[in-house]
Amino acid sequence: MLRRLLPYIILLLPAFVSGQEFNCQVQVNAPQVEGSERKVFQTLQQAIYEFINNKKWTNYIYRPEERIECSMMINITERISSDQFKSKISLVLKRPVYKTSYSTTLFNYIDKDFDFKYVEFEPLNFNEDTYTSNLTSVIAYYVYVLLGLDADSFSKMGGTLYFEKARTIVNAAQNAPEKGWKAFESLKNRYWLVENLLNSAYSPLREGVYEYHRLGLDMMTDNIEMGRSAINDCLENFQRANREKPGLFVLQLMMDAKRDELVNVYSDASPMDKTKAINILKELDPANSSRYSQIQQATGGK
Repeated sequence: MLRRLLPYIILLLPAFVSGQEFNCQVQVNAPQVEGSERKVFQTLQQAIYEFINNKKWTNYIYRPEERIECSMMINITERISSDQFKSKISLVLKRPVYKTSYSTTLFNYIDKDFDFKYVEFEPLNFNEDTYTSNLTSVIAYYVYVLLGLDADSFSKMGGTLYFEKARTIVNAAQNAPEKGWKAFESLKNRYWLVENLLNSAYSPLREGVYEYHRLGLDMMTDNIEMGRSAINDCLENFQRANREKPGLFVLQLMMDAKRDELVNVYSDASPMDKTKAINILKELDPANSSRYSQIQQATGGK
């Protein structure tokens, strides 16, 4: 917590101090792929684990207990050739809530466009300014997105530097043959995710992430009403961004991550807060309106 709230303290630390940023669980599955040469998937899993967890991605010092908790699962659906694979990549990002043992979900997403080449034991080389491999570019892209979301939750707009690095990776991949990098391919892909995060028109979304976590959840142990009030402010910011651009991709992802938690947050709220929250949530996430109706049915509140 201290590291995220006071990042510039690290400038005073000795240069030899180091601490990687992630505690990321990595899993590579290939249940649909036939053949006996399956050891390559274990090798790939270990290589990705080391690429994420052993590499320094920022200039900050992370103590072991401060490492960012996340998981990455790569589900290989087809082996096109000896070194070419079609897959989906699932990512979950967790964040601890202050003074509790609870971790809240910041990001929960499946990217279905993840085709890559991998030769067993070949090193995973990466340069953010140059596209050399879809494997490392996609993984590094999501590393920076996760870093940015984590930083935004501790400091208002604190993730900008990392989202800019993710955008650099997108720009370098514009001539890549693999899908997921280009604006015209889809409105819900890697291009649009980072575009939404960096577009100043949608900055209320990112401000809402800070309000929700640092001013909301982190405060609820000491003052539940004050914390819930900050989450009210977050929802109003989300509403503002949604009215600017209905159906925004990044807002959909945020609602996917927070839907069940929001129901719990408002289940014991006052009738007035419940009604206001339900109306906003149904506007933000109309496909799941029935889920939010459960808030009104919950007992509690004053």
